[in-house]
Amino acid sequence: MSVAENIEIKASSDALLRGPSNAKKPRNIAQLIRWIILFAGGLLMVMPIAYMLATSFKFPFEVYNLNLIPEEPTIENYTYVLGDGRFYHWFWNSLLIATLTTVSNVFFDSLVGYTLCKFRFRGRYIVFIAILSTLMIPTEMLVIPWYLMSQQFGWLDTHWGIMFPGLMTAFGVFLMKQFFETVPDDFIEAARIDGLNEFQIWWTVALPLVRPALAALAIFVFLGNWTAFIWPLIVTNSQEMYTLPVGLTTFSVEQQVEWELIMTGAAISTLPTLIVFLIFQRFIIQGVVMAGLKG
Repeated sequence: MSVAENIEIKASSDALLRGPSNAKKPRNIAQLIRWIILFAGGLLMVMPIAYMLATSFKFPFEVYNLNLIPEEPTIENYTYVLGDGRFYHWFWNSLLIATLTTVSNVFFDSLVGYTLCKFRFRGRYIVFIAILSTLMIPTEMLVIPWYLMSQQFGWLDTHWGIMFPGLMTAFGVFLMKQFFETVPDDFIEAARIDGLNEFQIWWTVALPLVRPALAALAIFVFLGNWTAFIWPLIVTNSQEMYTLPVGLTTFSVEQQVEWELIMTGAAISTLPTLIVFLIFQRFIIQGVVMAGLKG
């Protein structure tokens, strides 16, 4: 083999060795850019929470200082808020209303969604479309009918008056119906052959197969009712019936807004939402994984 051939073979081998590394560089750069964008987006989302926590440890004169680390940290705000007996009433009201509304939605929305999905009866599509059409009605337009209904039935300033508009949701029915579509009809027919009634089939066969949807629905409903402000503000009169978002507004008076106390109460109120998410997140992740495997 001549010297020229050896040089050519060596050059080609060097090019082959350099080729993959050069090809990887654009990929690495693109991946780095994606990570930078994701980090920046995550930082923007976390900043309000970080500022809320920082403000809850500040004195009033330091509230308008945008530093995330208080110069003189204090726990007096937590001592004051937790020492206020009204806070426990507000916390209990929010917890009770959010929990009962979540249970009601998970039960009734899944039951209606299963009925519309697995039962064959005349007019079921019309019923489903009628339910979905309510999603186009703004909540603000429903406040007056809700209030008149509450006044007529004596539900003003009661837990039931706060809860009844959200005991069932069109979104929940739609979500559960779509997930029940993924349940094979063969399972339902086999359960019927075994002698189970429709309620038993829904409870023991269909519901366990849509647990990710139930978890997602529970999180959405709980968060929505936990942070609800407009309707509880309208339907309640006494401070004992205030929910936590409404109760925190009492720290804002005409002459002064005690932001450090509002931020402290808001920081404490985030704990139940974090607990609910930590409990149900594995079911949501499981549902995403199952959906990917099916695809």
